[in-house]
Amino acid sequence: MSRLWIKVCGLRTPEAIAAAVAAGADAVGFVFHAASPRNLTATDARAIAAAVPQGIEKVAVFLHPSQAEVDAAIDAVHPDWVQADAADLAGLRMPAGQRVLPVYRTDRSFPSPADLPRRFLLESGRSGSGERADWNAAARLNATGELVLAGGLDATNVADAIAVVRPFGIDVSSGVESIRGVKDAALIRNFVSVARASHARA
Repeated sequence: MSRLWIKVCGLRTPEAIAAAVAAGADAVGFVFHAASPRNLTATDARAIAAAVPQGIEKVAVFLHPSQAEVDAAIDAVHPDWVQADAADLAGLRMPAGQRVLPVYRTDRSFPSPADLPRRFLLESGRSGSGERADWNAAARLNATGELVLAGGLDATNVADAIAVVRPFGIDVSSGVESIRGVKDAALIRNFVSVARASHARA
């Protein structure tokens, strides 16, 4: 059985990064979207990204960004992945070799399984809101590639999500926050522990 890929998204402090790393996360996400309580400027992200240790993947996360916003964030973070809606990615220029994580949403149409990329993220209609994605739709797509499930996951439902969907990876943000936009080390630790144990049983 392959290892479950776990991303903790919306990190804004070195302490939150340390908590995600200590819990056993594989990737950390930095949000670049002004309307989000998790938003980072490129300047802030540069300093925080320096706290990410080797072996932990960095993901720059966008929602309907401009090319300039993407360029500034990539320069600041040097991300392993750029995550954005698939339609947004289609209109953006990326540096040579930059890996992308296209986002598809279960409240709207998405490509046929044959046209999906190798790795993609399946989300609900509203990122970072705690709104749950359609797990049944996700389950139908997980055999097409490396599906990363996001949307409304927390320690109380991640075991069920893994059992239903059997995803390659999972992505959590609001589900490990004590208040909106503020990560909680204990919640991160508990979420990752439950997810790892659930994946081992799946």
